[in-house]
Amino acid sequence: DVKREKGKQKIEFLNLQFQFQRGTLFIPQVLKKCAEFIEKFGIVDGIYRLSGVTSNIQRLRYLEVVFLLRYRNKISHQ
Repeated sequence: DVKREKGKQKIEFLNLQFQFQRGTLFIPQVLKKCAEFIEKFGIVDGIYRLSGVTSNIQRLRYLEVVFLLRYRNKISHQ
């Protein structure tokens, strides 16, 4: 695991290929749909590398954590 610290929040990153091989790669549905749309209706050079507004990025990271916690909680109660 590679850990990056931004302020007080730690974000853990695993090698995507390793996760894919283990069958544990989880890509949020919204990211899948966005990528499919971009690839289907036209790719703009560098679109995957564009910087975002910091406040929007922080909000998306927060929402992803909330989603994952709810998902984990749902799975643990089944």
